[in-house]
Amino acid sequence: MRVKIVGSAAGGGFPQWNCNFRLSRAARTGMPGLRSRTQSSIAVSADGTGWVLFNASPDIRQQIAQAPELQPAADAPLRSTPIRAVVLTNADVDHVAGLLSLRERQPFAMYATAQVLATLEANSIFNVLDPAVVPRRLLAPTKEMAICGADGHPTGVIVGSFPVPGKVALYLEQRGDPAADFSSDTGDTIGVRISETGDRAAVFYVPGCARIDAALRARLAGAACLLFDGTVYTDDEMITAGVGEKTGARMGHVPMSGEAGSIAGLTDVKISRRIFIHINNTNPVLDENSAEHAAVKAAGWEIASDGMELEL
Repeated sequence: MRVKIVGSAAGGGFPQWNCNFRLSRAARTGMPGLRSRTQSSIAVSADGTGWVLFNASPDIRQQIAQAPELQPAADAPLRSTPIRAVVLTNADVDHVAGLLSLRERQPFAMYATAQVLATLEANSIFNVLDPAVVPRRLLAPTKEMAICGADGHPTGVIVGSFPVPGKVALYLEQRGDPAADFSSDTGDTIGVRISETGDRAAVFYVPGCARIDAALRARLAGAACLLFDGTVYTDDEMITAGVGEKTGARMGHVPMSGEAGSIAGLTDVKISRRIFIHINNTNPVLDENSAEHAAVKAAGWEIASDGMELEL
């Protein structure tokens, strides 16, 4: 099974279009050790021909342009794609907006939880993806299922979905209610276990997670590879950077560092390879020469970058 990271940043990408924080400024100047990144998405193939996309970011056109595997083959029909299906892990803009760029009546299948499918159904703009051409299929919680293309032909990719601590999408928040709790543990945000038919080795993709709990630790035990939420390094990162008023927890993201962070929370869980993905433009680990980047590496973690490939 091949796994290609087509986007490794959080919403807005890196550098973000309107961000003038020091990291984005440095990236624009081409400073060594600061790589540009598009918004979080991975592509998986069991046969090297057909691909399953996990999340459709607003940068999807650029991502396809940078990944020959996701482009029509030279001998393919005049309208074609090797993308057989798209699996959504939540309804965040940085994970669903790219669906609108996949219109043109091109068949592929879409998989998501009941909550995410309901959100898409409620917004008529997503009708540009005619369900008769792009079937919408339910990801059954906590069950493994074979991912198939629009024609029902198996891709060879097997996905098991499971809820993780998170929150509803930002645009679904009830902003008029100051006492509202936007957190969710029931499927608004999910993680996925990805494997291929007949293979027990699996990669876990969890680009959004609000905290590490016992259920998640147990589920990840024995993973061949984990691609995990690396949005912020510290919980108050955006506040101290001066670019926002929300903590990582308020945004539905656990920090990398600290006693309640993901490094500490997963340190004794048996995981063969650990990679942070969905990295925000304020996260100091984006600077490969920083002390924070060195600390993450010393803890046994890698930092995802666009174009990185994994073989299982």
